[in-house]
Amino acid sequence: MGAHSSHASVKAAALIESLTWLKRYQGQTIVVKFGGNAMVNEELKQAFAEDMVYLRQVGVRPVVVHGGGPQISAELERRGIPSEFRGGLRVTSPEALEVVRDVLTTQVGPEIVALINEHGPFAQAISGETDRLFAGTRRGTVVDGVEVDLGQVGDVTSVNPATVLAILDAGQIPVVSSIAPDAQQHGQTLNVNADSAAASLAVALDAAKLIILTDVAGLYRDWPNRDSLVTTIEAEELRALVPSLESGMIPKMEACLEAVDGGVSAAAIIDGRVLHAILLEAFTAEGNGTEVVSKKEES
Repeated sequence: MGAHSSHASVKAAALIESLTWLKRYQGQTIVVKFGGNAMVNEELKQAFAEDMVYLRQVGVRPVVVHGGGPQISAELERRGIPSEFRGGLRVTSPEALEVVRDVLTTQVGPEIVALINEHGPFAQAISGETDRLFAGTRRGTVVDGVEVDLGQVGDVTSVNPATVLAILDAGQIPVVSSIAPDAQQHGQTLNVNADSAAASLAVALDAAKLIILTDVAGLYRDWPNRDSLVTTIEAEELRALVPSLESGMIPKMEACLEAVDGGVSAAAIIDGRVLHAILLEAFTAEGNGTEVVSKKEES
């Protein structure tokens, strides 16, 4: 068999391997939190857009939820507004909140839509404020045992998915920014964590899977031992591990737990630095990164 035939056979094997997963996710919703290096690297951004279009074309219903940390920090610096983080969360003054809203709804969301729509009229950007998609409640954080006020920062406390469902039912891909009206302060808006917003939306949509793109290979049981990468973990075991994790990983793993506890079949943290990471996670047996499930399937 020649080299060309061998190469073709490998391609065919990959397509056949995907068949099980194509059948599993046919007609199902997958929520993807877009962030990390995949959000700023041009080649990775293009690959992400292609992955979203591929999912749609094979009958999956993808939903994108995004933040915009690097872009927000750059715009705050450009406008001379200080950036401050406490306990890993951005302190958000009213002036900073205006920048957050502008960057998410006029820069990041439209850019993702434009990348996807290079392949056809598939994507539509909406804000977490649109049609009361999200409602949030202000939160603080604890640093060194002391409660710290974060300003206009909150958690998503309720979701009305009607707008997202209408976009999905029209055959399009919703691209959702992670801001929310304050449920307790009329007229105020909150900067909400995009991982948590994605988890809340996945639960409300009865999604089959939540996928969170990040800049690590997954969850390590014994960091920095790179042989301790966890491929699959049950929710209860993860819950016990969370307090010992690196601070940046905690909100991502808590989002996975929120999704699985809310009825989403699986939630995964995957390495967004890998080209076509989402297709590898969705359609191969090995996956990519760490998958959180309620209970592992018996082999």
